[in-house]
Amino acid sequence: CFRKYTVSSMQQKKNVIHLMCYSHKSKVFTLCRIRNIGIMAHIDAGKTTTTERMLYYSGYIRTLGDVDDGDTVTDFMVQERERGITIQSAAVTFDWKDYRINLIDTPGHVDFTVEVERCLRVLDGAVAVFDASAGVEAQTLTVWRQADKHQIPRICFLNKMDKIRRMYLINSLQLKSLLYLQLPIGEAKTFRGLVDVVTKEQIIWKPTSDLDDGKNFEQKLLLEADDPNLFQEVQDARNNLIEQVADLDDEFAELVLGEYSENLDLIPADKLQSAIRRVTLAQKAVPVLCGSALKNKGVQPLLDAVTMYLPAPNERSYEFLQWYKDDLCALAFKVLHDKCRGPLVFIRVYSGSLKPQSAVYNINKSCTERMSRLLLPFADQQIEIPSLMPGNIALTVGLKQSATGDTIVSSKASAVAAARRAGMGTRGEKRSSSNTESLLLAGVEIPDPVFFCTIEPPSTAKQQDLDNALSCLQREDPSLKVKLDPDTGQTVLCGMGELHIEIIHDRIKREYGIETYLGPLQIAYRETILNAAQATDVLDKAVGDKRHFVTAELEVRPGLGERATTKPAIEYAVGIEELPKEVKGAVENGITNSCIQGPLLGFPVQDIDVTVQSLTLHPDTSHTMLSACVSRCMQKALKKAGIQILEPLMNLEITVSEDHLSAALADLAQRRGSVQEIQSRQDNRVVVATVPLAEMMVCDFLIDGLKQAPTNLVVFLCLIQIVKLACFQL
Repeated sequence: CFRKYTVSSMQQKKNVIHLMCYSHKSKVFTLCRIRNIGIMAHIDAGKTTTTERMLYYSGYIRTLGDVDDGDTVTDFMVQERERGITIQSAAVTFDWKDYRINLIDTPGHVDFTVEVERCLRVLDGAVAVFDASAGVEAQTLTVWRQADKHQIPRICFLNKMDKIRRMYLINSLQLKSLLYLQLPIGEAKTFRGLVDVVTKEQIIWKPTSDLDDGKNFEQKLLLEADDPNLFQEVQDARNNLIEQVADLDDEFAELVLGEYSENLDLIPADKLQSAIRRVTLAQKAVPVLCGSALKNKGVQPLLDAVTMYLPAPNERSYEFLQWYKDDLCALAFKVLHDKCRGPLVFIRVYSGSLKPQSAVYNINKSCTERMSRLLLPFADQQIEIPSLMPGNIALTVGLKQSATGDTIVSSKASAVAAARRAGMGTRGEKRSSSNTESLLLAGVEIPDPVFFCTIEPPSTAKQQDLDNALSCLQREDPSLKVKLDPDTGQTVLCGMGELHIEIIHDRIKREYGIETYLGPLQIAYRETILNAAQATDVLDKAVGDKRHFVTAELEVRPGLGERATTKPAIEYAVGIEELPKEVKGAVENGITNSCIQGPLLGFPVQDIDVTVQSLTLHPDTSHTMLSACVSRCMQKALKKAGIQILEPLMNLEITVSEDHLSAALADLAQRRGSVQEIQSRQDNRVVVATVPLAEMMVCDFLIDGLKQAPTNLVVFLCLIQIVKLACFQL
């Protein structure tokens, strides 16, 4: 028994959302019936359209929205509807058959990669959507690597099969075995259905006279008499699939070599499906399906595949759960601000349960907060729920301190108990609770910004309002950094790209009613060192009747970390590891502060390791004086080591016709670009190149010779890297 709530959105005139929320007597989904999935892809591959069809076929919306019309459920921001792109991730919860699916639609633009990162952190599985006519595009590789980092099982969906078919293009992933579970019936405009290779059933969509919404389709066993050529193609594809899975799964291999060795056709579909599920969960292979979301074909089988092949929450292994047992352990991964209810915090519950009016403890902030309400997300609409069980995702009201990456537990005592269990479980060694807690918290990795500009309010009277707006936006978007210029006193915005900063500027105007002015966009350069160097500094100063005396000796070396970071790695030489905590804090504060502004041009210093070789101080020495001496010593060491300037580099994919290839290459050369490879894609050429970000400041990348060209030139701004620009010895 359930109630229906109809919510009419002013921004969504064409689509009336029917939210179906279960009452207290509705069935509860067990962990094995829950799927937490994300939709990820390159921009314009069809993520949002695919999500819209999923919601429609599950019965949670009555009419289909369209990205071009700006009336889709998950793209509810004004900026998203104006631009036709996804800017922030949107969560929706719906049921498909006997399963509860918590789905997050993620952005495809490189400027909003952090949205993908924090969503993948809490998901159990993912659907990677590909444009079948384009194959593997630049941002697809980026999100694929992100999913690999979080070890997320996934399914590939070859979308836009109504265009020219290029299924083989995704083989360029070359990362995992691809299991083709479907074959299309028809090609390009004649695409009308597909064949399930596992069950040998054909699914053909038949439009009704009034509406071609994809709900009307025929599903039946494919017989040789229906289409001999297609039947043989399916037979060969199934045999290849069986051989692939047998190579990856020992249990299935025994079945193939034993009972069914004489005739592979006799292998039951359920046995093959179980084996495919095992290799998918083990991340040995990736199932591949096909369809056309815009033409309403192939989405229902995709939903079936999500429930069949992607993991339930209890099928994912999380090491930290053993320390919490049945106590609450949840992760805050996203924050929104509501004008009436305040901050709304998205959380994923890993163990334990939550109820409204519960007090919870934030380990990261070391504070207790009271959660007043629990809400089930449906894009920009929410439904209040009485409780939240393990494996589910929901919104909380009342958590005013919690932010992205914070770990939420039931109480401080629960955190201490978990830390104690973890400490005693590590080689029998007992560690401090603070160190153990830091190991238990797996937050969200936030990349450093690469663009910055000043932002000013229309008047000094509006400065406080602007500061409040930026504070809220920073909490929502951890990739946005706000700092104060120490020389000019101006507020500086730091973001991931031009579009990122443009969206922030527009949101301040629309949502907070402040007309701000942006300064010129600038590149976030970095400084780093060339060699190892040592330096010593002495501070001897009397203030009143107290003598402040410090002698510090530091060694700096080029960092060996895999990821670029502006946070120095600090260690202590033998003999001074046991410094008091307060003294270590002052030393590390001095080292960190000296890295904020490098000695050459004042850019942040990155990728350095620091060793405190020796430290001598008078008992009366204040921590401020200690930090000042260490900071001065660091500056000396950095200058001795030699400084090099680093600049951001952008990866590009340029799709251009053969006739205009030479013009594109010439323009890249003028921009200090480096061509990595030139690929063929249909009748076009794809140039993969890297260009310094400083050369990409002008948004219009098309040179004069190409602006009038009939061909379409597309530029994809991708992964940000750091390269050496120049070296200086001070």
